[in-house]
Amino acid sequence: MKLNNIEHVFFDLDHTLWDFDRNSALAFKEVFEKQKIELDIEKFLEVYIPINFKYWELYRNDSVTKEALRYGRLKESFDTLKFETQDTTINLIADDYIEYLPNNNHLLEGSIEILDKLKQDYKLHIITNGFEEVQHKKMRNSSILDYFETVTTSEEAGVKKPHPLIFEKAIAKSGANKSNSVMIGDNLEADIIGAHQFGLHVIYLDYNGQSVQNQYPQIQKLKELLNYL
Repeated sequence: MKLNNIEHVFFDLDHTLWDFDRNSALAFKEVFEKQKIELDIEKFLEVYIPINFKYWELYRNDSVTKEALRYGRLKESFDTLKFETQDTTINLIADDYIEYLPNNNHLLEGSIEILDKLKQDYKLHIITNGFEEVQHKKMRNSSILDYFETVTTSEEAGVKKPHPLIFEKAIAKSGANKSNSVMIGDNLEADIIGAHQFGLHVIYLDYNGQSVQNQYPQIQKLKELLNYL
């Protein structure tokens, strides 16, 4: 079912266009080699990914700081694996990871194709909870920055999705209206429910195929956006 009168398309970045899981794994591989961390990367990621998800939820709710997120997700992962390391090493790993993460630039399947297609008819934008200094590097290094008219980060807005003020900031910055805008993202609470409650059209990207049941338009592949746009 096509959405009518859409002129502005707002994307989340991580897990929506930018292949966070793949790029993150590559960054950790580099960091562990540099810091001589003798852990199986697959076993580490199996523990780290849900812990990282938990810390991002805490960060979205202002329950932890950016610094506490960067340290805590690593410390808790190492503790769970009973891998002993010093706080100084954890902080070095945290810093290296942020430095190396944007150097990997894999995108989710169909990202460039769908951006090429949508750019012909719509104004494209990014709304992201990611860190200001990292997100622009990710987009530049993966050659997608020029597709977007505006990029709104949570650090710039002073609040994180799903807070309505970040959507308000993005709408004002873009010159869009709620009625002619759609938000596309992978996080049901932050991207979809938050944007919908603000008054935007929404499309939920179930990028890892979990088939989450919800009331919103839902896709599993980016190319399916053409069913709506």
